[in-house]
Amino acid sequence: MPALHAGASRAGRGGSARARGGGGVTLDRAAARPVSATGLAPGLGSRPGRSRSRTEGLLLGLAAGDAAGWPAARHRASRMPEWTRRLTRELDTFAERNATTTLPVPIALNQPPEPLRLGPSDDAEWAAFTAESLLRAADDGLGQGPPSDRRVRAALDLAWSVLAAEVADAAARAPEVESAVLPLRARISVRAGLGNLAAGLRPPATGHDNPHFFDDAACVRACVLALVHPGAPERAAGLAEFDARYTQDGDGVHGARAMAAAVAAALGDADVTAAVDAALARLPEHTEIGRNARHAVKLAQNAACAFDLVPLLEHQIVDHVYSYGIAAAETVPVALALATAARGRIREAVPAAACLSRVADSAPALAGALTGALGTAAAIPEAWRDACRTLSGCALPRLAGTDLVELAGRLTAAEPGAPDGQSRHDAHI
Repeated sequence: MPALHAGASRAGRGGSARARGGGGVTLDRAAARPVSATGLAPGLGSRPGRSRSRTEGLLLGLAAGDAAGWPAARHRASRMPEWTRRLTRELDTFAERNATTTLPVPIALNQPPEPLRLGPSDDAEWAAFTAESLLRAADDGLGQGPPSDRRVRAALDLAWSVLAAEVADAAARAPEVESAVLPLRARISVRAGLGNLAAGLRPPATGHDNPHFFDDAACVRACVLALVHPGAPERAAGLAEFDARYTQDGDGVHGARAMAAAVAAALGDADVTAAVDAALARLPEHTEIGRNARHAVKLAQNAACAFDLVPLLEHQIVDHVYSYGIAAAETVPVALALATAARGRIREAVPAAACLSRVADSAPALAGALTGALGTAAAIPEAWRDACRTLSGCALPRLAGTDLVELAGRLTAAEPGAPDGQSRHDAHI
């Protein structure tokens, strides 16, 4: 298990780490101060309103993609007794030692098998975690109009601070920080970011001094944050960057900006070409994610269908060297390319993404979020809607039973406000 705090700066990366706060994590709501405004005059014109159907399509598309990837079953298996997972590992070792090709899968044996049925896992739950901040921002501004960008940022800061306090409490009870047992399951980048916050660091240091700064954990969260700025890709990208810097840096931040821009464009009634172009515009050409995304989309433009694109992405975009298939420089380009090749149709994009086993932990969810927003809830097959609307709590146990259709309704009721926030972290949050 990686350390909860990854404080050593990475050599050669720009910018110095923020100083640690002397008071540690603050849970006082008043202390979660929003960043200063950009000075944009209010009333610059209304942005396209998001429909309930697009919001629902976004959440259910993300959840369906999450469920379609093979890692979902392993994530959901965390709701089973520990001995069932231990037995699966032992069977895997047996297969390796005895050269058998019968490979084990997550099992229930004499336990209720419900957690192992098809359904969403960690990506959908962290998306719901982000959605809670949007709802909190709306509640905090009750009587003051719809949730503004500034209130959303304050709510996000509070949410991360609360989680960091839980990390600090767990670490204090553990004999050593690495063995702390948390009431959540998260990516390495999120665990490290929370540990950094608990140790007193602030963004961007929490994402910069992070062993998995490059992963795509913030990209799923960014899809939900696009709801604040439908039809405004740059503003959505700025809000996504604010959130991403709690856990990411470099391509991890670029990927979040790109996904937020694409989904925001889709929520504003753009077609798939315009949505993907909005994402590409946020990816610097000199970066790995920028190069991969442009190459992947070019391949997609010449593909007859999404399934035809799978071998090309497997051989030209997906890396087979690193231990984990969660680099934003791979999963975001794959999602954008498959959405393009599928002509924005979720029924083609998600199955193709699930075929890319190396990146199946998040690429199908990202492709599903974008194509779900493009196609609206009407594009989600009824059987998938029924299977994926309820969260199991495999990553965030307190979210068990959350209904994504109901959540979409609550988010739609909280209409976006004027763009009064800035796109980067302020040192005095």
